[in-house]
Amino acid sequence: MASQSSLISPSASSSTNIYIVEPTTAHTHTIILLHGLSSNGEKFGKELLETGITSANRSLAQLLPGTRFVFPTAKRRRSSAFNRAVLTQWFDIARLPDPEYRKQIQLKGLAESAAELEPLIREETSKVSPQNVILGGLSQGCAMSLSMLLALEYPLGGFIGMCGYLPFRTDMDEAIAHDDMEMDEDNPFATEAEGQTSSDDPAVKTLIFERDLLCLSAIPNPKRENTSRSTPVFLGHGDADEKKPYHLGEGASLTMQTAGYEVVWKLYQGLGHWYKIPDEVDDIVDFIQKKVGWDISQ
Repeated sequence: MASQSSLISPSASSSTNIYIVEPTTAHTHTIILLHGLSSNGEKFGKELLETGITSANRSLAQLLPGTRFVFPTAKRRRSSAFNRAVLTQWFDIARLPDPEYRKQIQLKGLAESAAELEPLIREETSKVSPQNVILGGLSQGCAMSLSMLLALEYPLGGFIGMCGYLPFRTDMDEAIAHDDMEMDEDNPFATEAEGQTSSDDPAVKTLIFERDLLCLSAIPNPKRENTSRSTPVFLGHGDADEKKPYHLGEGASLTMQTAGYEVVWKLYQGLGHWYKIPDEVDDIVDFIQKKVGWDISQ
């Protein structure tokens, strides 16, 4: 049997900002995955496709031969968590285990990264349709891609997140819980019917909040069908993760469910800040097959 690296190298291509592994058959699906802090698309992509093996000793590229794997690379930015060192990161963060600490410094990078990722996602969905695209990432890449998913005005085939979290989660919880009727309390002419708008929907509130957070253009009169709410979500985390304690991933799962998303939450015993082989890879393949609905080559 050929090595994993030999299986992916012939079809792999890279540039300054993106690493792509082309399908070995006709292109029918795309998976876009974002790397973690200080990594890059090529390093993450190669490692995932080479080491992310199922219990049946199969890689994602082997199981999904018609899938194009896209691994973007974040810009280099000064890191507040590492004494202002210049690292590849989707946004700055001051304290790794506590994303809420000095969270305002994350805003610039979130907006800049969103401006780059939105057209990339649109390009891939135009090639194979949104239902045939999965978005996701690892660690900070999971955080960035979760924000992007919630900001989309259309659903994707699925989302895969590993050892990640949701930026500005407490603010989002407040936005979801906020009663829009409060805005009309001082208007004596407002009726109850007028207050019941589509923005009362948790998914719509999440869309509005996230697009504002990422400095993306507002969607005029958004409705539930203008959200990504029907996208199935997989979130996996290790209970021994010190860099991103698992309660952050669990909290993201709860917020997503409150917003109306169907979330598969998996906690892996003894796992640190990475993905568990083969358990988590098996669960991801199962998720793609049963929740996303893609055919898996056996």
